[in-house]
Amino acid sequence: MPGRLVVLEGGEGVGKTTQLERLALRLGRHGVQVRMLREPGGTPVGDEIRELLLRPGPPIPPRAESLLFMASRAALVGEHVRPALARGEIVLLDRFFLSTYAYQAGGRGLPEDEVRDANAFATGGLVPDVTVLLTLPVASGLARAATRGAADRLEQAERGFHDRVEAAFHRFADPAWQASHPECGLIVPVAADGSVEVVEERVWRVVATACPEVQG
Repeated sequence: MPGRLVVLEGGEGVGKTTQLERLALRLGRHGVQVRMLREPGGTPVGDEIRELLLRPGPPIPPRAESLLFMASRAALVGEHVRPALARGEIVLLDRFFLSTYAYQAGGRGLPEDEVRDANAFATGGLVPDVTVLLTLPVASGLARAATRGAADRLEQAERGFHDRVEAAFHRFADPAWQASHPECGLIVPVAADGSVEVVEERVWRVVATACPEVQG
């Protein structure tokens, strides 16, 4: 079976990490070899970049921020993602390129074409098989995130930034936008409201449809 890259995306507090863990367990019960990873991080250099990016402190200029995310991504793809795909594993990734479009292009206002070119360089043109886009009103997501403890640097950003990120994610669900951005692959929006179990079923239906071989 060929390897598959499945990405979970969305704004703050939508439940990506929880759903990624539940999806990994479910795939494991179907006998699928799974590799679960997150961005930024996942490698020695990526973990240091993650600490720098998320630790509250002085503002990081938008272009520098974007390039730091790209550097972490380049290390993760080279060291873990591509080798796992070559072994035929299902790679479950907590955030990928779509977050750069949302946070750095949409939220920070960086030129989309420059962000796209930088990502192509960082990933060697790797395209996800499917991206599950968890959707939740920004106020609800931020309220959820607040229950996890101290806010990181991105969570502390002003509300207008989070509104712009939410608007960007909303655009990504449009088939016309996806058709004009083939570098992002298939993007399927999934409502993140409701119980953890209900959302899990929604996510599973998307993944099982996009990757039917995972059902055994």
